[in-house]
Amino acid sequence: MTATAETQGESSSRPDPDEIVGRIAEADRRRHRRSRVIFASTWAVIIGGLVALLALGGAIDLDFLNEGPPWWRFILGEISWSTDSLFGIAIGPVRFVISGAFATILISVVAITLAVGFALLGSVGRLSKNSVVYAVATLYVSLVRGTPLLVQILFIWLALPQIWQGFGTVDALIMGTFAVAFNYGAYMTEIFRAGIQAVPGGQREAAAALGMSDRRIFGRIVLPQAFRIVIPAIGNEFIAMIKDTSLLAVIGVQELLWKARTVGSQNFKMLETLILAALVYWVLTIIFSYFQERMEKRMARGDR
Repeated sequence: MTATAETQGESSSRPDPDEIVGRIAEADRRRHRRSRVIFASTWAVIIGGLVALLALGGAIDLDFLNEGPPWWRFILGEISWSTDSLFGIAIGPVRFVISGAFATILISVVAITLAVGFALLGSVGRLSKNSVVYAVATLYVSLVRGTPLLVQILFIWLALPQIWQGFGTVDALIMGTFAVAFNYGAYMTEIFRAGIQAVPGGQREAAAALGMSDRRIFGRIVLPQAFRIVIPAIGNEFIAMIKDTSLLAVIGVQELLWKARTVGSQNFKMLETLILAALVYWVLTIIFSYFQERMEKRMARGDR
């Protein structure tokens, strides 16, 4: 009886395994929160210090950045949109530059959509057993990847009208968007090719055994799985494309960099406007990177 009592006393004194797991999880959460606070504080100190150094040193004209009436006066209808200002709008230089972000996002969305189409065609060509099709796809990838994007943009905008004058009537926004899509399509061709080859060959063989045609096998079995594989890579290319759209400023596309350079040069405030443009690009990259990371984690859970 004494031994039984001692055994019961020992078992009652042992810690609960669930309680131990809970303590470990709570410690991990505290460590994670502390790490995020340190991370954010480090960023805030460094960025705040740089901004304060430039502002206190007189390098940045804060009054120039604060020009223009506040938004709430437009919302309440106290001020109407004006065409009497230097840039055709009375919203101030900061808002004028930031408004270019909408054009940047629009160009990127349209260009990445076209680039997916180019990449899909290029990857099919690279995997084709037809020598002519394979040669054309390989030439496309090699030529585009072997020349700078800026050269391609200038060629499409300046050289194509010499081949056919009809190209000269096309808007710079359309020509520039096509140039970016054509360039990224070549890089994404290899991504799509790898995604298609990553689909197990046994699935193709099983579908063929069921009597499915090659076209139906590709469209219903291979392509959906390949898209799932390459979606994270497409997200990376989209983020890079957001920054590369700044090259379209050289042909007059009124995106973010064009507006920053225009308002900066006309007011001799290039430092302020270029820093502002860089911050907008940075914020856009952070936002889309966050959503891409969430998408990758969600897709990784689905693969388990």
